[in-house]
Amino acid sequence: MNPYPAVDPIPLPAPVWLLKLLHVVTLSLHFVAVEMLLGGLLLAVLLSLFRGSPLSLVTARAIARRLTIVMTFVINLGVPPLLFAQVLYGRALYTSSVLIGIYWISIIGILMLTYWLLYRFTARLEAGKSAWWVGLSAWVLAGFIARLLSTNMTLMLRPEVWRNMYSASAMGAYLPTGDPTLTPRWLLMLAGGMFIGGLWMVYLAGRSTFTAEEKSFVAGLGGKVAAAFGIVYIVAGLWAASVQPEIVKAGLAGHSGYPLYRISGFAGYGWLALVVVAVLVAAIAGFGKLSAGWIGLTGWVGVLLAVLLEIALVVYRDGVRDLTLLSKNYDVWDRVVVTNWSVVGLFLVLFVAGLGVVGWLVSVVARAEKVMEGAA
Repeated sequence: MNPYPAVDPIPLPAPVWLLKLLHVVTLSLHFVAVEMLLGGLLLAVLLSLFRGSPLSLVTARAIARRLTIVMTFVINLGVPPLLFAQVLYGRALYTSSVLIGIYWISIIGILMLTYWLLYRFTARLEAGKSAWWVGLSAWVLAGFIARLLSTNMTLMLRPEVWRNMYSASAMGAYLPTGDPTLTPRWLLMLAGGMFIGGLWMVYLAGRSTFTAEEKSFVAGLGGKVAAAFGIVYIVAGLWAASVQPEIVKAGLAGHSGYPLYRISGFAGYGWLALVVVAVLVAAIAGFGKLSAGWIGLTGWVGVLLAVLLEIALVVYRDGVRDLTLLSKNYDVWDRVVVTNWSVVGLFLVLFVAGLGVVGWLVSVVARAEKVMEGAA
């Protein structure tokens, strides 16, 4: 019996390939922001514990005052890929969302509480008060949200468990069990947070108005953290890939009747290569005792690598999702499409303009922070 709801009679308003491309771009940017938040927050919490170290406190405050801004990008960059996913995979995603309904809807409240705790964490640090427990609470809640999102994105791939879950609770009161891919996917995000967080510290060292001593400390610590957790990130990624079903592995390797997904397989190797390069760059920043100019250049290289590796990861992830669903009779490409190219063209113009505005806002915030730090 087909477990999926009937296909929406309204045809897709744009080609599947275009919707998937937009999903990859927006989700990659969202993942960068998420990992900056998860890694930056935990690093700020740990640094705030060393209250006798002026360099640690300066670094913790510099990271913390940016976290509320990062959270705005986490939220706003998270909405578009979710909408594109609903258009392409709605029959699976809506079902899995309902099956964990209580937890899924609770994300809104947990997110609001996390946001408030970020402000309290920053305020207490700026006031010279103990703040580690506030920041740690925010990190735990953010990590729990990541866990719920990972749960939903893996549950949508398991239609074989939907009926039993609904029989157990029509209210969505239970979380699924027995999925070997859930934990490694979640740990991949957490490890990536520390990895991207370390690269972010190297970037901040080159951009912020730190003293020479502070620049050296921030870049050195960030580079060491990124280098160490980059290795953990690789291990988590290899674990997540190893527990995929054999049919998915075969499809990614090009050993099935779906050569299109070989692209996702290559993206997985690309992700691995980019992480290795980023680890080497981080190690140079962490152990190389660079000048201010080289720290700035290394920071920008780290930012570029972070964006590229997230794109590669999302492309690989997209192939895993499509092949898993295809093995369970859900073909994302099998949809009726009626494209109004004038509307699509207008949307793309506005989309690119929106990304440009976001980039401009980031630059404005960065310049404003440097002015404020200089005045302080």
